[in-house]
Amino acid sequence: MWGEVMQIFNQAFTTRQYMVSQDYEYFHCINNTNIEVEYHNHVFYEIFILLSGKVTYTIEGKSYRLKHGDIVLINNNKFHKPVIDMTEKYERIVIWVNPDFLIRNSLGGSSLDMCFGGINSVDNCLIRPSPESYNTIMSSTVRLENAFNSISFGNSILRHIYILELLVNINKAFLESNHESVTHDIICNDKINQVIEYINNNLNKDLSLDALSSRFFVSKYHLLRKFKKYTGYTLHSYVQQKRLLYSKKLILEGNSVGTVCNLCGFEDYSNFIRSFKKNFGLSPKKYSRSL
Repeated sequence: MWGEVMQIFNQAFTTRQYMVSQDYEYFHCINNTNIEVEYHNHVFYEIFILLSGKVTYTIEGKSYRLKHGDIVLINNNKFHKPVIDMTEKYERIVIWVNPDFLIRNSLGGSSLDMCFGGINSVDNCLIRPSPESYNTIMSSTVRLENAFNSISFGNSILRHIYILELLVNINKAFLESNHESVTHDIICNDKINQVIEYINNNLNKDLSLDALSSRFFVSKYHLLRKFKKYTGYTLHSYVQQKRLLYSKKLILEGNSVGTVCNLCGFEDYSNFIRSFKKNFGLSPKKYSRSL
């Protein structure tokens, strides 16, 4: 386990979008050369803390212009992409967390996953903590990083303690954050945000281009162009991916494949099976049996 963690930690940058550790992974990365990251999503939560550099982080149609010390919280259902200006050194801390780990360690009415919002949330993902709050969070990250670098007795226990301490402090910063103070650093399109919110809350309904353009009183051409501009996805591809992600959640909850197909808005059962297998490598039935 220790050698595995050290190998992961020593990677300056990884293009993989899956976890090899069960509960969480920690990265402290510094880059001086160009980095290109495509739009993507993953099954875990992500915490991104910018230490230096010029970064704009796009999440679900909103682009966040980041400042030193900003914290970005990314739900496991959200498509996202950082855009990095490499005229400055790019340094950040990135933490990947299994949602189940947060649920298992939430005690006394304190939900550690609160800061990540709901599965359909399109709320702001940016925290700009106060200096005091930022120092508290960074103290936690230093202790956590030292525990990752240590081979002394009890280091695994200390990592567990410090990751929980960090998560508590980030949730506190989320509760204390003045979200209105960062609105001037958020670039978005109100109409597209309305469309995204409607899609995420109505995946079982007609989400065709005709239906959406009619509902939101916008031309089909304008909707297609603006949706691609602000999300990085075509409208059809976005709806398809959101339905497939939702189908995995419903299967995890024990629903039958037929029920999942209907609840996710797939009109054709065979198309649902093919799309699921193409995206996740298993048919829905094999996926449910693998759980």
